Amino acid sequence: MLKSSVRGAAVVVVALAAFSVSCSTSSKAARTAADGSGTSVSASTSASPSAPLADSASPAIPVEKVRDAFAGLQATLNDSCTPGNCAYFLGRVYDELHRMDRAMKADPQGPGHFAEPIRWIKKLDARLGGDRSFENLKKHQTSLIGTRDKINTWMQGHPEDYR
Repeated sequence: MLKSSVRGAAVVVVALAAFSVSCSTSSKAARTAADGSGTSVSASTSASPSAPLADSASPAIPVEKVRDAFAGLQATLNDSCTPGNCAYFLGRVYDELHRMDRAMKADPQGPGHFAEPIRWIKKLDARLGGDRSFENLKKHQTSLIGTRDKINTWMQGHPEDYR
């Protein structure tokens, strides 16, 4: 019993420490990271060369591999727009499509390899008119889900892109 409570306490301490470091926005930490005179956990992880940035419009969003973004998109396949879950579901599908879009555009094969899926997302965005409110997503639910399903089918035909 003593081992399990010590282990549990250690897990709580580690989780709290990680949370406090990730939420730190002190100006000292920012200065330390900027002048390179010290080490900062958030600075060392954000400066990682293996995490390229999406584009200049959203520099804080690291781009993932296509396979990881596709896994997130696939995770929406067994969900649906139920009365208590519809806003979350439609928002998540929208977010996963745009995560996929960023990953495809940043992929080493180049955006030309993913021309069709990128075009489908662009067409969806034109329909949505920049409005990602629940009301607008609900109004365009068929297009939103249809785009997700077309990309899923396209990706299934290109297994080398997600394995």
